[in-house]
Amino acid sequence: MRYPRPVPGSRGMSIRPFAIVLVAALGLTGAGPSGSKTVPPTIRTQPTFFISGHGWGHGLGMSQYGAYGYAQHGWTYDRIIKHYYTGTTIGQAPVSRVRVLILDNAKQVTIASKLPFQVVDATGSKHALDAGSYVVGAGFKYTDPTNLQAKPTALPYPLEFRPGATALALNGRGYRGSLRVLKLAPAKVRIVNVVDVDLYLRGVVPSEMPKTWAPEALKAQAVAARSYALSHLHAANGFDLYPDTRDQVYLGIPHEAPSTTAAVNATAGQVVLYKGKVASTYFFSTSGGRTASIQDLYPDSPAVPYLVSVPDPYDSISPYHDWGPFRYTAKKLARGLKSPGKLLDVQTVAASSGRVQSVVATGSNGQVTATGGEVRSALRLRSTWFQVGVLALGAPSTPLTYGTTTALSGTARGVSSVELQQLDPTGAWKTVSTLTPRGGTVAPKVKPDQSSQFRLVVGKIASDAVPVAVAPSVRLHVPAQLTGFWGTVKPGAAGTTVTVQRQAGSAWRAVAGVKTTAQGRFTLTRAVAPGTYRARVAAKGFAPGLSKPVTV
Repeated sequence: MRYPRPVPGSRGMSIRPFAIVLVAALGLTGAGPSGSKTVPPTIRTQPTFFISGHGWGHGLGMSQYGAYGYAQHGWTYDRIIKHYYTGTTIGQAPVSRVRVLILDNAKQVTIASKLPFQVVDATGSKHALDAGSYVVGAGFKYTDPTNLQAKPTALPYPLEFRPGATALALNGRGYRGSLRVLKLAPAKVRIVNVVDVDLYLRGVVPSEMPKTWAPEALKAQAVAARSYALSHLHAANGFDLYPDTRDQVYLGIPHEAPSTTAAVNATAGQVVLYKGKVASTYFFSTSGGRTASIQDLYPDSPAVPYLVSVPDPYDSISPYHDWGPFRYTAKKLARGLKSPGKLLDVQTVAASSGRVQSVVATGSNGQVTATGGEVRSALRLRSTWFQVGVLALGAPSTPLTYGTTTALSGTARGVSSVELQQLDPTGAWKTVSTLTPRGGTVAPKVKPDQSSQFRLVVGKIASDAVPVAVAPSVRLHVPAQLTGFWGTVKPGAAGTTVTVQRQAGSAWRAVAGVKTTAQGRFTLTRAVAPGTYRARVAAKGFAPGLSKPVTV
């Protein structure tokens, strides 16, 4: 069904941050005040954004899955209706017939009947037609089937094809009621189905709600659909209703079903009334647990007493009750939000029902503001009840010495917990801890036994991986007699190459090499000239390791 129209003249709203402040959390601010502690250089991943949410549809009026849930719990259709449309009553419809647009701007169509029928022209003259198919375009010539001498005569438009004892078909699809042909310029026609409201509903209810659902839910849908149609009639263009989600989905006779026809018949002519007028009974798929009010969607709209937020506990049967998280790179989200420059920050304002009313995207070149509905459309989200989260991870840029611990710095917003995963030597990611963010940040301590990568994970959403380099622990000693070098390398492994280097100005030059024992020890016997020396170790899976310089 059609989305509620926005209210003209809506003003901008004050913005409060929603859980994503990347500027500080991702280290994008400048240096602190004089005397503040120096922050060591770090490697930081680009932020990974993710969006999760609840429900499907605009959220206003009756939740169809919620109505189904209430019906399963014994509620009758009238009780369901009055729950979703607060303060309303049920009465009789003031209109019995509607005009539904079926085709527009068509060059020609085929109208058929299995039994004799008739066409009425613009003058009101009725012309009998034999059973069969007739091609109709911007001109239609009629030949009287009872007069063998009659010549074809062009009929004045508009034309209305009326059924006989069986329904008409338009391009092979059956429709109840008559088919009106309006001429458009140039050489195009518009086809409108003129049909009794309850016959129209036979093709609407099973198109809007599964025919297998509980009878009381189908009855509630019939009353809501009837009320919606009669409260949204279009006055111009020769038709009252669209046949799709601009109003309600109407698929004609092929989509009718005994269960939904029974629901239409059981509620024949019944509509939702508020103070004697037919109510605008918006409906949608899934609320996520609570419906929205008109002011949740349009804050500057006047209040509509029967379109208020109500709890919807049985909507939980919907597969769309909760959805996500869906991953977005900063680049992709920036494109969807039309962020000026590199996306740094996202802020939202949500109503009490959880529906996002506005979104502010902060980029490196400024800010842009959009409504929740605009963001839903741009990102193809299921509803405006959504949350934006972010994952990012940072690690020291200098190698970690084997056997020591370091702290990573992470951002995990929009989540209650997050997993820290490490890439093992086989190429598989393994969870090493589950973290609880504090203020949207985490600072896990890690002690990898070789160079590795880490990432934060929520469900199937993962941040970019950050490398943590590990260097072997190397110690170098020179005997007092200057008879050589000895030392240790951790982790110990036989055959690791140790290169002894001597400082020459600002450079270091290799003077000797030696292999380690299985315990990681090495000994090199040779005369040692005065100077400054260090040991360097390069091993697979490690960053180069250096001992502390030794001066003799």
